Amino acid sequence: MSDQMESSFENKWMPMTSVASGLEFDVLPGVYCYTNQIVNVVFLRSGNDWYLIDAGMPHSADTIKSAFEAHAGVEVAPKAILLTHGHFDHVGGIIELIEQWQVPVYAHELELPYLTGQKDYPEPDGSVEGGLIAKMSPLFPNDAINLTDHVQAFGENGQIPGLSDWKWIHTPGHTPGHVSFYREEDRTLIAGDAFVTVRQDSLYKVFTQKQEISGPPKYFTTDWQAAWNSVKTLEALKPSTAITGHGLPMSGEVLRKGLAELSRDFKKLAMPDHGKYLQ
Repeated sequence: MSDQMESSFENKWMPMTSVASGLEFDVLPGVYCYTNQIVNVVFLRSGNDWYLIDAGMPHSADTIKSAFEAHAGVEVAPKAILLTHGHFDHVGGIIELIEQWQVPVYAHELELPYLTGQKDYPEPDGSVEGGLIAKMSPLFPNDAINLTDHVQAFGENGQIPGLSDWKWIHTPGHTPGHVSFYREEDRTLIAGDAFVTVRQDSLYKVFTQKQEISGPPKYFTTDWQAAWNSVKTLEALKPSTAITGHGLPMSGEVLRKGLAELSRDFKKLAMPDHGKYLQ
């Protein structure tokens, strides 16, 4: 590891998996979803350039790099790594990937304190209602990582350097600087953990990848009103295809109906009845 970049969970292995682990989904031309244990990363192609969205679980760099090379080629590095947010399961392999590829990282400006070693995330809330993963969540790392000057804020007005057909959308709630990515021409949405397509607090449903639209993971979400507003923002886009941070890609009528229901009944369907981050 670099003498400058630091991660406190570099030596931690999270023994969680799913039936989708290691699978790749050709969602749309130039849009590929790869499942790393229980979390999704996305490979985007724009012209001759490639981008990586999120960086998986701890110790995932080699598997992510191999999956990326299967699409882009062994000698190709992404132009940049784009982060939806900085929780441990979305940045687990990022330091090793930066070192191997020597590429910049972009995130929302409100997420930068957690990516530059300035501030730890709030501790996971194991008291929220839910399944076994929710109860296990106090064991999950919440520490900041330090990417030093390798990470920078996205530009204004949703702009992504080099990706003119995509834009970032601020979708806070799960974290303060959480973003989603959207391509208007075909209404493709990469939602991170603003909502997911599996009950992420249930160990059984995570393992089997039973598909259902759910709110953001309860144990790591700290602002529930903002999270609800973010779901409303994304539902208003009427996405035709969605890749979320957890769960299988979803499209068509099942996505439209499920997201509309979540937006309408978020308090009942997504918010826990109790928990330390409820206001």
